Amino acid sequence: MSGNTYGEIFKITTFGESHGEAVGVVVDGVTPGVELNELYIQAQMDRRKPGQSSVTSPRKEYDVIRILSGIFEGKTTGTPLFIMLHNKDMRPEAYDDIRHHFRPGHADFTYLKKYGIRDYRGSGRASGRETAGRVAAGAVARKMLELRGVRVLAYTKVIGGIACRTFDESEIERNEVRACDPEAAARMADKIKQLSSIGDSCGGIVECRIQGVIPGLGEPVFDKLDAELAKAMLSIGSIKGVEFGAGFAVADMLGSEHNDAMDRSGFLSNHAGGILGGISTGQEIVFRVAVKPTSSISVPQKTLDTSGAERIIETRGRHDPCICPRIVPVVEAMACLVLEDLYKRQAALHA
Repeated sequence: MSGNTYGEIFKITTFGESHGEAVGVVVDGVTPGVELNELYIQAQMDRRKPGQSSVTSPRKEYDVIRILSGIFEGKTTGTPLFIMLHNKDMRPEAYDDIRHHFRPGHADFTYLKKYGIRDYRGSGRASGRETAGRVAAGAVARKMLELRGVRVLAYTKVIGGIACRTFDESEIERNEVRACDPEAAARMADKIKQLSSIGDSCGGIVECRIQGVIPGLGEPVFDKLDAELAKAMLSIGSIKGVEFGAGFAVADMLGSEHNDAMDRSGFLSNHAGGILGGISTGQEIVFRVAVKPTSSISVPQKTLDTSGAERIIETRGRHDPCICPRIVPVVEAMACLVLEDLYKRQAALHA
């Protein structure tokens, strides 16, 4: 299987399956001499782990990391970081009754067609559990970006058609859906619980804001900053769309409305989302991702088994009825990985 590595200079390779022995990541291209410890990375892992609230999966994985290489006396050495998390709460037997069935919305059918074999235990590599390694690596990148004065913040903006109307950053980690509007957060949580009670799920929108990025970051043409961010976001299994700045609303705008005019003080608006020509403007970078409803639902659905026979399937188990709350730290992690890699590519350009 190819496609497990991301980045050119700051590079990561994730490994492991949902119900295998462990998951983790190898991080290469780390700046040497940076103070880093397991507690810093663990703080981000704790935001992603399951079982955090009544609106997330009850699977009990504490996601305690172990750094096996790349750190000496509390500082990075510049050699590869090997970060591993042992799976503790695996229940592969829960999938025995559907091992020969294709679950609607999952990668069961496509994995079997591509490889001739598939890991039916919670989707294997196609599971959301694969993102644990990304979040660990993203925490390393975040540490490097902090030294550059860059700040990455994501939060839930919409769940199940319920949208945030206000923005209060202090509220994001105070509510179980990680929304920026406390009133909307309560309604979102109620909606998720309602759908969960009937075996269904919902999707939403997560927004990300990035501050402190220098103007001039990003490679023109194929490796544009927005193109790299979009690829990184769409590599997350449950994300089906990405928009920057004004996003799809640009289709209904005039050029005179969309263009970000300038005067001596700088840009007068930010419809471009902080990126022009694939290169950062120095403004806040703003993008949003569309998160699909969780595919694992217990509502009866039509499907096929591996012999081609028609079946009715109900996917039962420990699944998130809405992925948005736990995908927020994954979005931040992938944004951090993109930025740190591009910063290092920028440094190599001027070396």
